[in-house]
Amino acid sequence: MAATGNYLDMALSIADLDGDNAAYFHFCAQGELWLQRCKACALMRYPPGPACPWCSGNALEWTPVSGRGAVYSYTEVRHPVLSAFRERVPYLTLLVELDEQRAQPTEHEAIRMIGNLATPDAALAPAELIGAVGIGSRVRVVFASAGPDIAIPLWTLDPAQPAGAMPWRYPELSN
Repeated sequence: MAATGNYLDMALSIADLDGDNAAYFHFCAQGELWLQRCKACALMRYPPGPACPWCSGNALEWTPVSGRGAVYSYTEVRHPVLSAFRERVPYLTLLVELDEQRAQPTEHEAIRMIGNLATPDAALAPAELIGAVGIGSRVRVVFASAGPDIAIPLWTLDPAQPAGAMPWRYPELSN
């Protein structure tokens, strides 16, 4: 039976045949971030899939990760594509580089995940929080429940962020 849910009044569904994503979102629904690890080369991968992008191995195991990392890049959305976000602009979409497996298998690679900036209770971040986040900000994963077997991973500022640290932000454009 397909996993179904609802996030921001948008219907979500993971088909029965999509076992890799069903497992991933099931772990998220439990409040944990787990990634696939290749049994042949021991590298983790995201997004989940049937084969390792590094060695093409198809034997995998799920492994928990810390859910902590740094903002690698971001975009501030002011004109939403989805109507569910219309009343929530501006919001940030972050590209987060996880602490695990940084610079592997080459110096320019890492596990990077996309998600929206949120408050610690998984609500989309207000404007004052948006202005405090930029490239280099330390973040941790939080989960917005979307159903019994689905939760959406989002990112919030990590309390371990060094005091006074100023992340790099794109220059503000005047209109």
